[in-house]
Amino acid sequence: MADAELVLLDRWCAGDAAAGNELFRSHFEAIYRFFDNKLDREADDLVQETFLACVRNRDAFRRHSSFRTYVFAIARNLLYRFWRDRGGQPATIDFEEISLVALTTTIGTQLVRRQEQASLLEALGSLPVEQQLLLELHYWEELDADQLAEVFDTAPATSRSRLFRARQALRAVLDTERVRDASGDARTRRLREGVQAVNDAVE
Repeated sequence: MADAELVLLDRWCAGDAAAGNELFRSHFEAIYRFFDNKLDREADDLVQETFLACVRNRDAFRRHSSFRTYVFAIARNLLYRFWRDRGGQPATIDFEEISLVALTTTIGTQLVRRQEQASLLEALGSLPVEQQLLLELHYWEELDADQLAEVFDTAPATSRSRLFRARQALRAVLDTERVRDASGDARTRRLREGVQAVNDAVE
C-alpha cells in the first residue's frame, strides 16, 4: 500500500489530479480527525493546507516511510505553526511542555466536547501537546514506534520511551480526576487499554 501511495504522490506532483483525489479520499478522515479535536473551526482549512503541502514539500520527503507518516508529519508541523501564528506564541514554544488547554485558552478557542469522549479528551488536553499527539497517533491512527519516529523526526527508541511516559502521564491524570469511562468508542477503548497496560506493568 505504501509503495502504491508513493506512486500516486509522484503522479499527483506531475499533475495527475485523479491521483491526488485518491490520496485525499484515503487519508482525509484521519487528518480531519487529527485537527478537529484540537481546534474550534479551523480544521477544514488546515486539512486542505496539509494536502497541498504534500505536493509543495515533495522534494524534502526522504521516502524512508509511507505517505501516511509523511502526511501526519506535515499536519503536525502545520498545527504547531497555527498555534504560534494565531496565538502570538513565541517561536521557541516548547510543545513537550505546554498543554492544549493552555494553548486553546491563549488563542481564545475551546476544546471540542463530544458526549462520548469529552472526559478523555479533557484528560488528553491537559498533557503536553507532544504527549497528546503521540497517544492519539499511536492508539487512534495505529502508528507504530518506527512510524511515530518519522512523524516526530526522532529515533524509534526515543519514540518508544516518550510513548511510555505519555501513557504514564495520562494514567496519572485519569486516576487523579476519576474520569468516567467512555467505553462506546473503539479508538477511545484502545487508548484506555494501553494506559491500563502501563499500570499493570508497573504494579
